[in-house]
Amino acid sequence: MPFAIWISGLPGSGKSVRALALKNLYEKNGIDVQILRSDEIRKVLTPHPKYTEEEREIVYRAIVYMAKLLVDNGKNVIIDATAHKKEWRNLARQLIKNFAEVYLRCPIKVCIEREGKRKDIFAPSKIYKKGLTGESKTVPGIGVVYEESESPEVIIETDKIDPKESAKIIFEKVYKLWEIS
Repeated sequence: MPFAIWISGLPGSGKSVRALALKNLYEKNGIDVQILRSDEIRKVLTPHPKYTEEEREIVYRAIVYMAKLLVDNGKNVIIDATAHKKEWRNLARQLIKNFAEVYLRCPIKVCIEREGKRKDIFAPSKIYKKGLTGESKTVPGIGVVYEESESPEVIIETDKIDPKESAKIIFEKVYKLWEIS
């Protein structure tokens, strides 16, 4: 029974490293998973991103649609995307039968520190610096509100729980939601 798990949280909360740790854990258990990374998808849909609300609407709706298509075709999906608006995560919940949301809770100070050290591998670096200096007014947690979900299936305090332990917690909680085979 294919599924989609959306790992959401502020930039720098640890989404990409936890998505990869979770994918590795699933694959060790014989379950194939595809990660959809918003920053990779954004580079295709909007090669010169401005991070406007209109652009984000396009990117996140495309991610939801891709995840739905993959799940409908038997592929398990982990979505690695901030998705600062609940409406995008709720859309995925409406369209994808076996859907779970994982919220990575992390103090903004920790996110800023992590993001400042990040290499531009999965996501652009120095976004908080741009937000704090006023160069960008669209940084979630600084210039744009991150809307927490009322009831995510899993909440991980990423300043307290490392990526491997986080993956185990997510794996066990989500496994109980559906019989994954």
